[in-house]
Amino acid sequence: MAGRSFPLGATLGTGGANFSLFSRTATGIDLLFFDGADDARPSRVIPIDPAANRTYHYWHVFVPGVQAGQIYGFRAHGPSAPDRGLRFDPSKLLLDPYGRAIVVPRNYSREAARREGDNAATAMKSVVTDPQSYDWEGDAPLKRPWSRTIIYEMHVRGFTAHPSSGVAESKRGTYAGLIEKIPYLQKLGITAVELLPVFQFDAQDAPPGRTNYWGYAPVSFFAPHQAYSSRPEPLGAVDEFRDMVKALHRGGIEVVLDVVFNHTAEGEHDGPTQCFRGLDNPTYYLLSEDRSRYPNFTGTGNTLNANHPIVRRMIVDSLRYWVNEMHVDGFRFDLASILARDSSGAVMSNPPVLWDIESDPALAGTKMIAEAWDAAGLYQVGSFVGDSWKEWNDRFRDDVRDFFRASDNSVVRMADRLLGSPSIYGQREREAEESVNFVTCHDGFTLNDVVSCSDKHNEENGEENRDGRDDNRTWNCGVEGPTDDPAIERLRNRQVKNFFTAAMLSVGVPMFVMGDEVRRIQRGNNNAYCQDNDTSWFDWDLLSKHADVLRFVKLLIQRRVMREVEHERWRLSLSQFLRDAKHAWHGVKLNQPDWSSGSHSLAISAELKNEGLLLYVILNSYWEALEFELPVPRNGAGNWRRWIDTALDPPEEICEWSTAVPVPSEMYHAGARSVVVLIAGEGVNRGY
Repeated sequence: MAGRSFPLGATLGTGGANFSLFSRTATGIDLLFFDGADDARPSRVIPIDPAANRTYHYWHVFVPGVQAGQIYGFRAHGPSAPDRGLRFDPSKLLLDPYGRAIVVPRNYSREAARREGDNAATAMKSVVTDPQSYDWEGDAPLKRPWSRTIIYEMHVRGFTAHPSSGVAESKRGTYAGLIEKIPYLQKLGITAVELLPVFQFDAQDAPPGRTNYWGYAPVSFFAPHQAYSSRPEPLGAVDEFRDMVKALHRGGIEVVLDVVFNHTAEGEHDGPTQCFRGLDNPTYYLLSEDRSRYPNFTGTGNTLNANHPIVRRMIVDSLRYWVNEMHVDGFRFDLASILARDSSGAVMSNPPVLWDIESDPALAGTKMIAEAWDAAGLYQVGSFVGDSWKEWNDRFRDDVRDFFRASDNSVVRMADRLLGSPSIYGQREREAEESVNFVTCHDGFTLNDVVSCSDKHNEENGEENRDGRDDNRTWNCGVEGPTDDPAIERLRNRQVKNFFTAAMLSVGVPMFVMGDEVRRIQRGNNNAYCQDNDTSWFDWDLLSKHADVLRFVKLLIQRRVMREVEHERWRLSLSQFLRDAKHAWHGVKLNQPDWSSGSHSLAISAELKNEGLLLYVILNSYWEALEFELPVPRNGAGNWRRWIDTALDPPEEICEWSTAVPVPSEMYHAGARSVVVLIAGEGVNRGY
């Protein structure tokens, strides 16, 4: 039967399924059915007639009797003319660009997709799904305001893969394993998980003998990664992912996906043919002037042609699918600035794909976060296009690290970051939460390594320590790597708590990475993308080893979330917020901040009028203790009380709000390399 051109992909209907895909330059398309993921030969081949089954550049056919779970793929016929950008190879089995599920054979081979010859036995294959078969039980995205959002960046596999997780071996490293750990996330207090890539990716896209662990190697923009499912059946990953989302929502936790719309795992000109390259190479990818090559704005070999109408539609359709059918709450766009490039690689002032995403009514209210740079030098932090995108603020990371390692010229920058980076965002009338503030993320050192390593140690990656960032702005506290010296360990604990306090008190959306709350160690590897082992996994034994850090983080999060829940911030731009907020800068003397290049200390007083609360925050990154003058609390606010002093030993370094300790109101002795937070006012007694 002829079928129809819309919708794209495989769509179940009465008595069968419709298949449709786009290819402008193919001369023929075959649809192949398989009985199993490991099958070398198809059980049925259906040539799609270019006369009867092609509308415009859409190839389509309706096949009676097809049911959910049917495994399939395509072969595309056409010229192999790399000099013209055409790379058809009818010996290669191709995934459906709109396929909602994928099976991976036990002997999957990336190399077989690269070299000559039939690869059906070793190729990933698409699976027909039925979106109506799942019972969501009334679930829907949570739509929590940004002002009440605390993001926990995490890896689905790495969260429970370690034997110490206590998860049954069959569920370790899976969506189901994550479900078992939701009570931990609830007790921690975070409000959203940001999952490293869960689109189906090619784990073999890595150096020889290693694994692509992070997942920034997509082969599909619709299918959940099959290896993260504990269920072996073809549709297991789809339903298990939905189970995870539903369970997280029941726990009050939003789900944000780290999405990669800038490149695919098909790599450079000599890479494998898995999907897009074999269907319509000039449509899906940017091509160099030498059309046999790809411009590499991603650092990974190819660049998706994101502003081509067909690719734009695919990206928006993917986002709609994950929101409407998989109920996710938001997306973090990897190397998002690439989406601002046109087909020649030039940067556009109004990129169509970004406005398509922002203005799509089905995506309204969905969280959108941009990593606003690319690997070719385009940097758009503070200038990313659109009205509602939030941005990863890497300058927050760098400047806060600089301050706490006592770098010169860091005090002015630290002050700016605390107030939401007005030097970056203040010129735009946008929410105060435009900046996503982080000190660490997956890409770089863990927080433990930030305070334990002054140099990267990436030898395990097999590239002689050449890979990974060289500009890390870290300090090892006196010894490189692990140590048994109790004085250095106390200092490292203090520094970790300093970083957490700065991130949680700053204006913006706080984010931290999985395991930082218990000082997860990565042995100095700041590019662990290929380390699917205990270098990257969450070691749950650390919960007891660093219980004091975990308690500290929980209390920090608890206070921030409670204040926002009980006194929801009115909708203000950052500039309005700063104009209306009553705050003043100080040094060791009141109203005398030291902005000089050699200064390493700062204090700020702030009045949170709606909460009836006064704050006095001291940041001392100097290597000696300092005495700070304190203002007299105004308007009968009572005496200052100490909520946080990271120089104190646990459990005194942070108090429950209701047990904050009264302090003298004239001076405060701030220990070396410490953060102090004092509180006063009616809000203290009310529990705000």
